Amino acid sequence: MDIFINMKEQVIIDEALEKLQQAGIDAEAQKAPDAGIDGRIRINYNNKPYIVFIEVKKHLRGHQLADLIRLKEKYTPLMIVTEYLFPKLKEELRRENIAYLETNGNLYLKDKGIFLWLEGQKNTVTTKEKTGRAFTKTGLKLLFHFLQNEELLQLTYREIAQQTGIGFGNINVIMNDLKNQGFLIQVNKKQYKLTHKKELLHRWMVGYEDRLKPALKVGTFRFLKEEDFLHWKTTPLQPMKTYWGAEPAADLLTNYLKPGILTLYTTETRPELIKGYRLIPDEKGNVKVYQKFWHDDEVAENIAPPLLVYADLMNTGDRRCIETAQKVYEQLLQDKFG
Repeated sequence: MDIFINMKEQVIIDEALEKLQQAGIDAEAQKAPDAGIDGRIRINYNNKPYIVFIEVKKHLRGHQLADLIRLKEKYTPLMIVTEYLFPKLKEELRRENIAYLETNGNLYLKDKGIFLWLEGQKNTVTTKEKTGRAFTKTGLKLLFHFLQNEELLQLTYREIAQQTGIGFGNINVIMNDLKNQGFLIQVNKKQYKLTHKKELLHRWMVGYEDRLKPALKVGTFRFLKEEDFLHWKTTPLQPMKTYWGAEPAADLLTNYLKPGILTLYTTETRPELIKGYRLIPDEKGNVKVYQKFWHDDEVAENIAPPLLVYADLMNTGDRRCIETAQKVYEQLLQDKFG
């Protein structure tokens, strides 16, 4: 049944409901009661109908969890219908008692009188979404600098290359792609401006987590002495080389979050890190290290840019990190993105 949302979302809900029918669960989509939600699903369980509000998304990322939590305050029970969910995000949804349904038929729904939990179905998603040159690894690096400092857009390509470390030949291609996707407009002959900045920020956060950040990973470690983790604030980071990111950076910025994982961004080599900070490689360790990829160093002491701190926290999908990310946003980013 048509639930009066766009065609891409309609395909997602149709595929998901077909899998439920194959699993012996009688369910049908219904029109949304108002514009605040995508629709509803009527599920017949033990000869009794249950109505669940649904939000349909092609992909769900950690930074969107806060919006779902707020949405659940008005629409309960709430279910996210999507192509695929990462296991960590499923755990967070269950913790918040937000139901989910994937297009492969995996399902979680717990409410008064009903408890359904189906797992183990293989992922049915076979195609990757086209993202354009602006959201390649190089494009994401350049876009981060633009989001940080929009004044860069007014410089020549050669000047932008010097200030961002991005190859001269890539800049025109990336900026043209931003124009084609509606994120960059030419105000006059010499002036450019980013548009739809909040949506652009969200697109960057997804691209950063999926494509750029994995390529930046130096390694996962633990301290030689466990007490060094507890006293991480006294760790003498190399100035202009190594920076706290994510949870420790947020703690330094807001004094609100006690880090469970220490994240570092650095230009130091792996041997330098191991020797200088007494680190031991350990894939289960609580110190994660990534290459520093930004070129302007107008940051507070040894703290990564607030935009990156915000993105890393939101992408965890962890509620305590998301709460802290909102504080970082309100204090340091809201004037820029609204």
